Amino acid sequence: MLLGLVTNPLSQNILFVMFFAIYALTITGNLLIIAVIEQESCLHKPMYFFLANLSFLEILYTSSITPNGLRNLLQESKTISFVGCFTQMFFFLGLGSTECVLLTVMAYDRYIAICQPLFYSRCMNPSVCVNLLCLSWGIGFLNSLVHTVCTAMLPFCKDHLIRHFFCDIPSLWKLSCRDTHPNELVSIFVGGCVIVGSFILTLLSYIYILRVVLRIPSKNGRKKAFSTCGSHLMVVIIYFGTVILTYILPGSDSYNEQKRVLSVIYGVITPLINPIIYGFRNTDFQNAINKSISHRRIR
Repeated sequence: MLLGLVTNPLSQNILFVMFFAIYALTITGNLLIIAVIEQESCLHKPMYFFLANLSFLEILYTSSITPNGLRNLLQESKTISFVGCFTQMFFFLGLGSTECVLLTVMAYDRYIAICQPLFYSRCMNPSVCVNLLCLSWGIGFLNSLVHTVCTAMLPFCKDHLIRHFFCDIPSLWKLSCRDTHPNELVSIFVGGCVIVGSFILTLLSYIYILRVVLRIPSKNGRKKAFSTCGSHLMVVIIYFGTVILTYILPGSDSYNEQKRVLSVIYGVITPLINPIIYGFRNTDFQNAINKSISHRRIR
């Protein structure tokens, strides 16, 4: 039984409207990014290849929890099967971990483009891009498999009340009558390697980028670069920060209640922010949209 975020009927209705609007905008925005990148040949570059895959990932990521959460906000019965619960957890963790690695790959792509421009075509050729993408998905779902198997092996002999709006690791640990410290250590070690490791590598890439940006003689050029890097860093810090607070850092029961709110940020809101920051604020992407709209008007 998924208890959700709130129990008051009015609050549930308000949350339903908010979540539905965010979900609809997320799906629309990410599909638009994929369509524009696929249609416009000028965007057939490594940067936009990764952006299109990030948009596809965001659609799957938020769809693994949001539709069921919306259904539960409207129904009295908020049950989920044991298999369904662990399936949801496996895909949510897998897609979330993949996003962590993919954001690192995208930061590395920008690092090569800005800091090593003469080697960009060799370092980021189509074969390397596909391999980096496969690596992201492989690491993400391997991480998820480890956590899902370790959690599924726990004996669940307490109540069946999951104090969350989807099946997540910390919430399921509370249903076990066995000591979950070994599972927490696995989460800190394995999850920490993927999440914290990706976060550190991403920050390092942007630090090197900012060092190069500071050497740009043009004031407008520095301002534009700082604006782009700053917005990217903002998304990275929000996403990685909330994920690290939820899965890596232990907390008290009162703090665990706050983690449910944090999960809304990285599970529902971030998939909406990413296409705005990485796509719609990008000048090349804006020009491609305007070009596409102009062609439709001419027809």
